[in-house]
Amino acid sequence: MQRIRVLVVDDHRIFAESLAAALAVEQDVDVAAAGSLPAALRALERAAAEGRRFDVLLADAELGGMGPEVPDAVRRPGFPRAPGAEEPAAPGGMPLVARVHAAHPGIRTVVLAERDDPARAAAALQAGASGWVAKDCSLSRLLQVVRGVLRDETHLPPALLTEVLRELTAARRHRTESERLVESLTPREHEVLRCMVAGLGRKAVAERLYLSPHTVRTHMQNVLGKLGVHSTLAAVALARRAGVCPADLEHVTT
Repeated sequence: MQRIRVLVVDDHRIFAESLAAALAVEQDVDVAAAGSLPAALRALERAAAEGRRFDVLLADAELGGMGPEVPDAVRRPGFPRAPGAEEPAAPGGMPLVARVHAAHPGIRTVVLAERDDPARAAAALQAGASGWVAKDCSLSRLLQVVRGVLRDETHLPPALLTEVLRELTAARRHRTESERLVESLTPREHEVLRCMVAGLGRKAVAERLYLSPHTVRTHMQNVLGKLGVHSTLAAVALARRAGVCPADLEHVTT
């Protein structure tokens, strides 16, 4: 009998361990629990290194952010810095879903939620999740979802389906508009925008691109004007919707 390997991730550790214990009763389920995002990443990496990858990740929609013990190599690829911040922005459940989807594409992710939220459910699907399930659902329902996503099914509560489809359609429309605006930038403005997405301030951008702070200020003002926004935060949000990647900061000192 082929066993299903499940990792439950919730920063309420008692909940994670209780759910893991309930799932472990099933003869075809091997399950582990992680009480934080860093612990989840370590468990995933350890399982991959040992050739015992997890099949399904059950992740809390409200999962807390990374702690300082997470190595830079784990932080950099998927979690860009917030503007002006020295540390990467603290991710929650959705960035974990995206991270796992990118680094471990064979793992199916199901988001466990306290309440129905069409916008967040749509965000979870966009990040690569295969399902959205209420935390208070029955164990039999959860097992049905776990087995279903392994058959490449997508599971959503029926009451959410219409709203989630509407959210996904709107997101696609916004992304198309964001891409059009980004395409209006010159190559230099696009590079400045990538630096903004990476969280660099004006002085750091100037040093990176060998420009004067005054010139960088002009480029940033042009970027905001062409994107039709009034702040760096809004520009970064639009750029991320358009799929703009942050500038590589690995060899940059600021």
